[in-house]
Amino acid sequence: MAQKFPVPSPDKFLALATTSVGCGPGGGTPMIARVAVVDYRGQTVFCTYVLPTNPVTDYRTNTTGIQPSDLQPGNALPWKEVQQRVAQLIRDKILVGHTLWQDLSVLGIPHPAVATRDVALYQPFRNSLRSTNQVIGLQTLMWHLMRRRVQDTHVCALENARAALDLYRSHADEWEATISRGQWPSFLPPSTFSRCYL
Repeated sequence: MAQKFPVPSPDKFLALATTSVGCGPGGGTPMIARVAVVDYRGQTVFCTYVLPTNPVTDYRTNTTGIQPSDLQPGNALPWKEVQQRVAQLIRDKILVGHTLWQDLSVLGIPHPAVATRDVALYQPFRNSLRSTNQVIGLQTLMWHLMRRRVQDTHVCALENARAALDLYRSHADEWEATISRGQWPSFLPPSTFSRCYL
């Protein structure tokens, strides 16, 4: 018997996550340093370090695990090449992630809002943790909803993409059923990032 509200085919989905280092005074401006794209089963589609486009003033090594040597030619790809590759991969896909607006912003790639499934914005997740007015970190979501630890040693784009995908898959039927009824089950991303969505 077919599902009443079937989840789109697994080949329609990709999960995205990035890791940023800091540039500018005090390292306060995020600059992409690593990107990971995984398929619906969590298999790596694309994962690379990204050559800095500006001088790095804070590698955020304690958080990111990224060393200066990771962002050198031979270990990292040029930003423009990464941007083009990711844009090509995610075109016509449903994009899963956590705070996707940050990932899309550092990549400089807009994506259709209706083709995103952002676990940071999903109302049932935020309601279950009684946090409807603020974004809940991926580490907290994973622990409270799946009893799984992530980011124990440092933030890893590949681990984050897989974790966001696991959270989505845990509620995919309900999420897609709500959308198929013409309702949007997520909060809106910050308006300052509206340029990231088509």
